[in-house]
Amino acid sequence: MTGLIGVLGGSGAVGRVVVDRLAAAGHPVRVGGRDLARAKAVPGASEAVAVDLDDADALAAFCAGCAVVVNCAGPSYRVLDVVARVALAAGAGYVDAAGDAVALEALTAGAPDALVRLPAVFSAGLMPGLSGLLPRLLAEAGPIGRLDVYVGGSVEIGRLSAVDALLTRGPRFGHALAAWREGRVVEHALAPLRGVTLPGFRGRVHAWPFLSAEMVALAGALGVAELRNYTVYATENLPEVLATAWADDEPPDAHVDAVVEAARRDVEECGRHYALLAHARPPAGSGAGSRRVLLRTPDSYELSGVVAALVAADVLEGRVPAGAHHAADVLDPRRTAAALAADDLVTALELPKDS
Repeated sequence: MTGLIGVLGGSGAVGRVVVDRLAAAGHPVRVGGRDLARAKAVPGASEAVAVDLDDADALAAFCAGCAVVVNCAGPSYRVLDVVARVALAAGAGYVDAAGDAVALEALTAGAPDALVRLPAVFSAGLMPGLSGLLPRLLAEAGPIGRLDVYVGGSVEIGRLSAVDALLTRGPRFGHALAAWREGRVVEHALAPLRGVTLPGFRGRVHAWPFLSAEMVALAGALGVAELRNYTVYATENLPEVLATAWADDEPPDAHVDAVVEAARRDVEECGRHYALLAHARPPAGSGAGSRRVLLRTPDSYELSGVVAALVAADVLEGRVPAGAHHAADVLDPRRTAAALAADDLVTALELPKDS
């Protein structure tokens, strides 16, 4: 099935990959952005439109005629459900390469009538997104007693992404140092892992426990007794900057430059690399063996573009039901893994065998 797909923020790191993958699959793509010249220069664009999130009329005009609208503009805390509501009002399905539970909740609070006919999918990236999807493959072989998920590495962070990183804190997003045990969040259950080696990650890394809202949902979906989730950093540059920012009374914008610089130093010192590792242990006494999923990519943002394109294609083909969803809840794990394995941005993908 073909149909016009609009990609808002299509000239950015995530958006350009979305456009490339959709155009390669034969879909016409309308690219939108504040800078029309940059939008026109995106390879694979069928047309380009100048649009700003603050211009309601321009946003409505951009969405008009689209079968699906993919949002790659940010920061997420500012976008929330703004683009989703305009896209749905225009009769288009919606995909957000970022977004999270807060954005989904904003849309479902006073949900538009179109949501009973059309899908809106949030968290269609690497994290959140693949981090909540690929570990589900580990449940195919049987129950999981404990699941450990590690996601991170070393990659440049743009200013808008830095703002999101600074704002992604508090119970609506997750719980630092917490674990999921026996059906509930256990605060202060874990400590940072400093200078450790992990399969798929380069050299010694630092893993900081953060039980995200996505991981809480995953624990419930899989029925695991215990889940531990870690954000992995190549050095302690970023954890130190983030800790300083979160302890400060100044607004997040005051620390954006420090976050961007810390990420730049990581890449300079360690190179660009990113990994997702999920390791499942069977319930005690089951006699089953452990199993894992491992994905590696040189760029988490670009791979998020691959995921968003896959979700957009699923929406266009009618494989996603109406209503508001997180990508991890509507994508088929095996089908998605097969598509990732064939993509140049995935440098390694280790999966459990079919059950």
